[in-house]
Amino acid sequence: MKRFHWVYFLLTLLILALELYIAECTHDAIIRPYGGDYLCVIFLYTLIRSFWALPVRPLALWIFAFACFVEVTQYFHLADRLGFTKPSFIRTLMGYTFTWVDIGCYALGISTVLILERLTNKNATLRTS
Repeated sequence: MKRFHWVYFLLTLLILALELYIAECTHDAIIRPYGGDYLCVIFLYTLIRSFWALPVRPLALWIFAFACFVEVTQYFHLADRLGFTKPSFIRTLMGYTFTWVDIGCYALGISTVLILERLTNKNATLRTS
């Protein structure tokens, strides 16, 4: 069901700003390689929830599956096989190398989404009682 949810949209913009900051300004061994992957799935979730009222768990699981699929394409070097060279926007989106740690970051990000949604819904139920 289509609808616009401004809170999710504002979260999407905030996460996008954080992702861009991480990409441009952070050059460390923790935030840059892992923080971006963690935030990526949260960004996708808030972006989709900004425009569609979808059930929380199925959407979260689909986003996790999609992120894992993209990671598997990195294992098979799909970007190289499709001819995307290194300074390419598409290649950056597809990623370069497969790591299990990235899948762990996606799982942690989706877990965060599920926990926050559960806490938010529980608080909303308490407020209306």
